[in-house]
Parts: sequence; C-alpha cells; structure tokens
Amino acid sequence: MFSKSKIHEPGPKAAQDSKDTSTDAKAPLVPRPGSDFASTSRSKAPASVLSADLTVTGNIKTTGDVQIEGTLEGDIRAHLLTVGETATIKGEIIADDVVVNGRVIGRVRGLKVRLTSTARVEGDIVHKTIAIESGAHFEGSVQRQEDPLGGAGAPRIPAPAPAADNA
Repeated sequence: MFSKSKIHEPGPKAAQDSKDTSTDAKAPLVPRPGSDFASTSRSKAPASVLSADLTVTGNIKTTGDVQIEGTLEGDIRAHLLTVGETATIKGEIIADDVVVNGRVIGRVRGLKVRLTSTARVEGDIVHKTIAIESGAHFEGSVQRQEDPLGGAGAPRIPAPAPAADNA
C-alpha cells in the first residue's frame, strides 16, 4: 500500500515520525488541500468542444459543459454552453448558462444568457437574467421568466371568444 512521505513536511514532528512508519502504512492516504492529488481527483470534467471544422446534424444533450466552434444543425441542451465566434447553431438552445460569441438561429432558453459584442442572434430569448454587450446583433423578442428551462414555452393565454350576439 502507499504511505505518505514525512520527508518534506516542516517542523520537528516530521523528523520524529520518520523513524516510526509502521502506523503510516495502515493509515489511508488523505490529500492535503491544494495538493496536486486533491485538485485532480475532485476536478470537474473539462468542457466538450466541437471544433471549427466540425458540422453536426442532430440534437445534443448533456449535463456537462459544451463549447461549440463549428456548426450545429439541431437542438442542444447543456449545463454551460459557449458558442464560439466561428460557430453557427441552427436550433434551440437550452442551458443553465449561455454565452454567445457567434451566430444562433433559433430560440435561446437559459437562466443566465450573455450576448457578447460578436454575437449574432436571430430568434427569441427566454431568460432569468440577460446581458447584451454593445455591438451584439439581436433580432427577436426577449422574455424574462422565473424558470426559463421548465416547459416547452411560456404559457399562452387563449384569446377570449367573441361575445355571442343575442339580438
């Protein structure tokens, strides 16, 4: 089994404990905060990247993070979606966080939506919070909802029926 080396630990206790390692061989290895082992074993998975030379036709669904640099013709659902400057998405976007640097043709639904200065969006945006930087191009409607990810769309109130003429 592996044991933790006492050689590099500061203080007089490290020198004293280096003589008696029989108890350390049975002790579990516990990573120290900030150590390489602790950061790699608990790190979040990196974002999936669709490169600029890639075209995907179809829907994508993940609970992780996605960065699109190429072309997607279909809907995408993710935790964090970053649309790169060279990217084009033709379809609906549903994500907790959406950052648009490129082109989107379709509806965007997100808790936090951010259009950067290079964004080009043609479609409706349903959001909880939104930020639109100066220079972004946006054509569509914006609607705030407390839960923009729930349901297929905003509840529609039917138009009242015309009054019957009793004359």
